[in-house]
Amino acid sequence: MNTGAMDNVIHPEEPLVTLSPRIAELPEQDRPREKLAGKGAGALTDAELIAILLRTGMKGASAIDLARKLIQRFGSLNDLARASVIEISGLKGIGPAKAVQLVAAFGLGTRLARERLNRLPMDRPELLHELLAPEMQHLSKESLRVVLLDTRLCFIRVEEVHLGTLNESMACPRDVLRPAILHNAYGFVIAHNHPSGDPTPSEADRRMTIRMNEAAKLLQINMLDHIIIGAPGEGRRAYFSFRETGLL
Repeated sequence: MNTGAMDNVIHPEEPLVTLSPRIAELPEQDRPREKLAGKGAGALTDAELIAILLRTGMKGASAIDLARKLIQRFGSLNDLARASVIEISGLKGIGPAKAVQLVAAFGLGTRLARERLNRLPMDRPELLHELLAPEMQHLSKESLRVVLLDTRLCFIRVEEVHLGTLNESMACPRDVLRPAILHNAYGFVIAHNHPSGDPTPSEADRRMTIRMNEAAKLLQINMLDHIIIGAPGEGRRAYFSFRETGLL
């Protein structure tokens, strides 16, 4: 389990410093809701957009203050999107209801990003990364998923076959191939994430890929790639593709 994410939990006794006037005290054109209605979402900062979802602040801190504190505490908008309801609600002034609203908003954004890819051929690893990363790079546990594709290599569905610490015994070819057979898929891609952010494959990842490919060949189903989802960082890629690197 990724313990780093739990370090982001803020205990209720942590003080908040007021950074701005109450929203009601701002000029009407500078209030987040009015600004969004008049100028569109692009005119708002990340904190202002989050403040709209939070709706209210607390004594001594506006909703914008709380939003800024959230981004500051988790480090970035991307890291905030990876946080759970429990982690977000650990900030003083944000209870479970507000945390649920934020997690739901991030989840909706993930689904929207996926929607436009549903009819494109998944014939390039960067497209597979674009399809999977918005959700998988936010997970604090390893998730093994199978992406099912039709004869045009277009997306059929994604199914999770394992969640938790991933090793060779957990990555059973039977569990991966069952959805492909059930949905009459032409081919599939397996994908899993590295919560550390580093997508470099381990030896266990390499052995698992070989086993999966051999099992797929026996059933005459095409294993098209194995993608490891990481997170972009200095000096590293956001994903690793076994097909792209010639290992499959």
